[in-house]
Amino acid sequence: MILGVIADDFTGATDVASMLVRAGMHTVQVLGVPEGELPQADAVVIALKTRTIGPTDAVAQSLSALAALRAAGARQVYFKYCSTFDSTPQGNIGPVTDALMAALGTDFTIACPAFPENGRTVFRGHLFVGDVLLSDSGMRNHPLTPMTDANLVRVLQAQTSQTVGLLRHDALDGGASAAQDRITQLRKEGVKIAVADATSNAHLLTLAEACADLPLLTAGSGVALGLPPAYAKRGWFTPKANAADLDRLQGPAAVVSGSCSEATNAQVAQWLSAGRTGFQIDPLALHEGRQTAVAVLAHALEALIQGPVLVYATAAPDSVRAVQQALGVQAAGDLVEHALAHIAKGLVQAGARRLVVAGGETSGSVVQALGVQQLRIGAAICPGVPWTQSALPDNGEALQLALKSGNFGGVDFFAQALQQAGVAL
Repeated sequence: MILGVIADDFTGATDVASMLVRAGMHTVQVLGVPEGELPQADAVVIALKTRTIGPTDAVAQSLSALAALRAAGARQVYFKYCSTFDSTPQGNIGPVTDALMAALGTDFTIACPAFPENGRTVFRGHLFVGDVLLSDSGMRNHPLTPMTDANLVRVLQAQTSQTVGLLRHDALDGGASAAQDRITQLRKEGVKIAVADATSNAHLLTLAEACADLPLLTAGSGVALGLPPAYAKRGWFTPKANAADLDRLQGPAAVVSGSCSEATNAQVAQWLSAGRTGFQIDPLALHEGRQTAVAVLAHALEALIQGPVLVYATAAPDSVRAVQQALGVQAAGDLVEHALAHIAKGLVQAGARRLVVAGGETSGSVVQALGVQQLRIGAAICPGVPWTQSALPDNGEALQLALKSGNFGGVDFFAQALQQAGVAL
């Protein structure tokens, strides 16, 4: 193993794995803290659900994942978080980074959530989503990790006692050597974690080349795009042309959506406006017993005979806030995720073999309900979202999953994903 990745949610894990496969690395994703030996691959991505849990639990799970990766001989470790730097003043990006640095015995790392292909750029330490600051984007209304400050140095400094500095774009413009020189100077100044600018793929490639020998990287998925070329340059592996090959499956297909991001709201609206079948989950109706996951599943299965169906809890921010006020944030989330996981499992048991899942928390709940342990990473549907393939634990049949981060993909993503997998719409 060359690279071991610890991802703080399931869609983020497939996101970073997609970048590695795209550059020719054979990559396997393991779901949850691994038990036993890890699979053999150029890169192994361990997908955790630690983004929104308590910092103590997040650190413990991350250290367990690190132990498995180190036992498997990983040359470098990569802590992957969201390209919108989702966190709170208590963590978990800072606490997990601190713990990994201590365990690896390193006194320096970078922090770079940039992913320019998806509109996430960092300039002078400030994170932009498209043309607006993070604090002016839809992330300011995130129900669990609202991001109201775009200054990443300030955001991260609130989560760690280590000194946070800035590796600016002008240092990266000078190439890997200039970036390394600036890193040396930052270390002399006492900086332990450097937020790195990146406004283009060229910056990501430079950053990866400059940092490929560090024991630990922390980043979104963008930096991973540059690591395989850096590793190949060092003679550690040879890129593989067939790294993204998956089987061609037959049978029904469906979409399950729990994300309430602006992007996913638009995707749900597009699906429905095209006249395609959709069934909405109402959290208040579930809570009051006026709706059940069993009944929604029955309707979806009946419609599945005619073609792909969408089951969604996606809603506008005002609706989400109203539900959270009525039920509580955690209770509302748990209610929806449990229902969607039950429905997804029922769809697969009925024969669905290609499943698109929108939302990080939803994706985690769904794969856990299905009992899936590993994913082989295939070709990207859009930047950061690949098709993946696994074997169902009860019968060994192949299942393909597209696990989409809420903010990713264009308005027609659901149809695009299914068509790429050979589904007729």
